[in-house]
Amino acid sequence: MNVIERLVSKKELDVVRKKRARVYNYSNFEPELQAKRENEGWNLDKILKKSVRMKKAKPQDEQFEDEVWCLFASLGFQYMNRDRYLQFPYGSNGAATKQVDVFAVDDETILFIECKCAQSGKKGDFKKDIEAISGFRNGLFAEARKLFPGKRQKYIFATKNYELSDNDRARMKELEIQHFDEYTIMYFSELTRHLGRSARYQLLGSLFQGKKINAMENKVPAIEGSMGGHKYYAFSIEPEKLLKIAYVLHRNEANNELMPTYQRLIKKSRLDAIQKFVNGGGFFPNSLIISIDSNNLKFDIASPQVESSVSRIGILHLPQLYRSAYIIDGQHRLYGYADSKYSNTNSIPVVAFLNLNKEKQVELFMEINENQKSVPKNLKNSLNADLLWDSEDWNKQRQALRLRIAEKLGEVQSSPLFSRVKIGENETISNNYISTDTIEIALKSTKFLSKYSKMNSIIENGTFDKGNNEATLKVLYPFISHCLSYIKEGAEEEWENDEPKRIILTNNNSINALIRIMNDIVNHLIKLNKINPNIVTPYDAAAEVEYYLSPLIHYFNLISEDQRKELRSYYGSGAPIKVWRTYQKVIADSRTDFQPEGLTQWIKDNTKQFNFESYQMIQDLENAIKNNFSEKLKGKYGDNWVIAGLPAKVFNQANTIMGKRNYESSKNNFGKTLNVWDCVTIANCKDIATFGPNWTELFESICTRPEETKLQGGKNAKTAWINRLSTLSNNNGNSNYSVSEDDYLFLKSLYIWLVGTKVYN
Repeated sequence: MNVIERLVSKKELDVVRKKRARVYNYSNFEPELQAKRENEGWNLDKILKKSVRMKKAKPQDEQFEDEVWCLFASLGFQYMNRDRYLQFPYGSNGAATKQVDVFAVDDETILFIECKCAQSGKKGDFKKDIEAISGFRNGLFAEARKLFPGKRQKYIFATKNYELSDNDRARMKELEIQHFDEYTIMYFSELTRHLGRSARYQLLGSLFQGKKINAMENKVPAIEGSMGGHKYYAFSIEPEKLLKIAYVLHRNEANNELMPTYQRLIKKSRLDAIQKFVNGGGFFPNSLIISIDSNNLKFDIASPQVESSVSRIGILHLPQLYRSAYIIDGQHRLYGYADSKYSNTNSIPVVAFLNLNKEKQVELFMEINENQKSVPKNLKNSLNADLLWDSEDWNKQRQALRLRIAEKLGEVQSSPLFSRVKIGENETISNNYISTDTIEIALKSTKFLSKYSKMNSIIENGTFDKGNNEATLKVLYPFISHCLSYIKEGAEEEWENDEPKRIILTNNNSINALIRIMNDIVNHLIKLNKINPNIVTPYDAAAEVEYYLSPLIHYFNLISEDQRKELRSYYGSGAPIKVWRTYQKVIADSRTDFQPEGLTQWIKDNTKQFNFESYQMIQDLENAIKNNFSEKLKGKYGDNWVIAGLPAKVFNQANTIMGKRNYESSKNNFGKTLNVWDCVTIANCKDIATFGPNWTELFESICTRPEETKLQGGKNAKTAWINRLSTLSNNNGNSNYSVSEDDYLFLKSLYIWLVGTKVYN
């Protein structure tokens, strides 16, 4: 059977696509063979009249091949291989053949795709594969050209769960072999779901950057001008023409080599709305903003010109090259036209700047979008990792470095946080993800990197800082990755835990805390003269740190449900600090030489050792204060003291609470009836004390603490202690709350002042 007979197209292609899209292989067997097939890994799918239909999950490598095949089918390639067994001839006589995983042909392109898939993340060594491809590729191309003349060709090496070496990447680039990893496949698959076959333009731009587009009409009337020191051309063009040369720099792992990338991924809902709007006769008068390469750009000046104008009119010859125009703003408008009935008959306004470098494109994109729909925080962080990398402000350079480390932890397959860090607009594999903000903030709190003044003079030398971002990245990233890997390997079950309500180790609070812990340990080891991070390798430094990390591994492996519950109960801005201090205590309990600054005081404040005494004092204080207040009010206002002495707001609030509680008490036969004063809170007492003439006539002498008689700020400042007491009282019902030593001493001083010298011990 020749090659053509092994290809499918049109309806037959759709039939094969449905089969390949399944994750199971299906087959019918005689009923008596069911048990045997089940032992071979088959599962019953359906009982038929004379047979049973059974299914079996496809091997992972077959699933990956099918995923790649389905992607190119969805992109509109018209001829594709029927199955996994296409033998394609190469060589002078065609006797030699090469098994081709995916073969795809469209109007302009022929693609050969070789797929490699591992069970889980591993380092790949593809030197032999790459050299083999260089040997037979030209032969394949020659044979394909006979079948489909006049088309561009590309060989794609697609991998899944492999981390390629720099040497392999460089060799493929040298040989013009295109590498697609699983994230590139995922990116184009998602783009295809949003754009349909229009995503093919983005693919072609990726494969054939700088190559000529055949038979493209490239002349447009235009106005040449200058703005902000940059030359630009304003023109209108049919969307279909612009799509051929345009490329969108989506911030995604698929475009890593094109950094800085900055666009949000196209949203299908927005695209559909635009297509509906356009098909209904709507239009967008505002211009698309693009950056275009001036190479192969020509502008024929028209005659006559307006002599007094700073602009010129003429005919612009756009470059007939793939990916020669980068869309800065307006991707949804452009692609919204792509599948509309007006893609060839309408024109859209465009402002094309010449030769904007990518950093300037990012700045322009940010400026435009900050004034419209705000740029998502994760995307902004990804942009800043590139935009600030060479900033003249060295503190901003270090910010870019911190963000770059966060990205690498999520992008590098050997990283323990691979796929767990939310980067730009990448989709995370796990529902749980770590934000780049979390890692950046944690790193900023450490002494790993140098700190500078506004004039870029050194304030503090970083323990790992080599003086520039590139050199520092090479030592700090592997150190952090190695330390996290040590914890992952030692507490693997907890690290891999993906139950949302039970995760404690791989969430934002914990990762923040672990980075802070690494800093604590490094600082401790430096004091002991055990390491100098600027001399030892990052791996040797990490090896020294492991001794102090090992108690944490023991803690995670034996963690109780109460400990898990407590860690997960920490919320808000203070949560990362609480987790960090908890981890410090775990280490200090086993490594007695490890006593980070502030830990001893934190333990005092957070182990609930003051709770019992404090809440006993609070109860006595509340009784004493309310008794003192009621006596003073009765003495001045008599029997009408509740109404005359209380602000209306306090009275109404207490009266409402009284009514509700008395109703519930009567309904449930509790037998106790409350009055308004019973429902006045300690916080209300401050309002009562400062109400009208009450302060000067009744409460100034009894509500001013002896040590605060000369306190500035009047009655509000002198009654601030009541608010603090009220806050502590409200926390009484929180089982996770720990009264700090400072708050305990505050309560003790109030007790001696208001109740007497007896204090609970």
